[in-house]
Amino acid sequence: MEFIKPDFERSIVNLSASIAAFLGAENDKPELIELSNALRGGYKNIVLLLLDGMGMHPLERNAAPNGFFRKNVTRVLTSVFPSTTTNATTSIQTNSYPMEHGWFGWSLYFEELKRAVNIFEDVDSYTGEAVPNGFSRRRLPTTPFYRRTSGEYEVNVVVPSFWQEEENRYAWTSVDELFSQLKQVCAKDGKQFVYAYCTQPDGVMHRFGVTSAEAKETIGALERGVEKFACEKKDTLLIVTADHGQVDIDGEYDLYLDEDLLSLLEWRPYLEARATAFKVREGRERAFEMLFLEKYGKDFALFPTERLIRENYFGGNMRGENARLLGDYIAVGTTNKIMRLTPRSHPFKGHHTSLTDEMLVPLIVV
Repeated sequence: MEFIKPDFERSIVNLSASIAAFLGAENDKPELIELSNALRGGYKNIVLLLLDGMGMHPLERNAAPNGFFRKNVTRVLTSVFPSTTTNATTSIQTNSYPMEHGWFGWSLYFEELKRAVNIFEDVDSYTGEAVPNGFSRRRLPTTPFYRRTSGEYEVNVVVPSFWQEEENRYAWTSVDELFSQLKQVCAKDGKQFVYAYCTQPDGVMHRFGVTSAEAKETIGALERGVEKFACEKKDTLLIVTADHGQVDIDGEYDLYLDEDLLSLLEWRPYLEARATAFKVREGRERAFEMLFLEKYGKDFALFPTERLIRENYFGGNMRGENARLLGDYIAVGTTNKIMRLTPRSHPFKGHHTSLTDEMLVPLIVV
């Protein structure tokens, strides 16, 4: 598979830049001209709907070319790297590059704790034990761009019931309820901006695979729901996108059992299953490179982290203070294999986080 590098002129960050600028929030990122033009159409409601995992690859495998989703793709965008929910949704919500916000992946190693932490959950990546309550958000504070607006649009969020938001929060527990909540918000008096997030089709594809019947059924149901909502709300600009896509997985490595490799590290591997970070013992770099490539080189490319930073894989063409969270090396999946980093790692039929087909996502504007 060929790698798809983040394009920070045509990425999910640039989507946020257009909306942030329109809503009167501070913005220093390039905008998507076609989206910025659409936003100036005088709509009562503006809805940004993020469907987790619904990248171009799952769409092309499961949605008809003349169906509502694919016929309304205005542009294909890139995700960020690693192409994972933790990183991508934070980039979209905050209108910032990964290097700026630091929420690079599911698991990050923090030197002050001497442990890797699943930052969405605030638990130890290896034991599942809780870390100090709220540690990740104190350590890597973020503010959504839509909470910094100064325009005439009232801000609302339509999110899963487990997602904590303080203001104008409409929670859902089923996809049908998601759309009913969207309709409720859009019926309010005055101009409304809505950030809406759906956990599907990511969840079903992780469990059953991108090309499964379950994935096709789920994407079909989402397509019908989105089309029905769009047809009913003529005073609404609907923007649909994804944080990343997925690919089918055809094998895995139990990296946490590789004692030879682990003996060369300062701490255990972390970050993501197809974008794995390593902090290597001083003086053992060459031995680590040779051993890793011997064992895993046919399925993973190994990069010095500094090279990826220098070549602008994390945005902003900079090396910010969050760079140390990325370790010394990052192994990037070149085939459809994944790394199991801990005994707690789940088996997956579909996954993402690398620089292959999961990097491309749609910009759908209706």
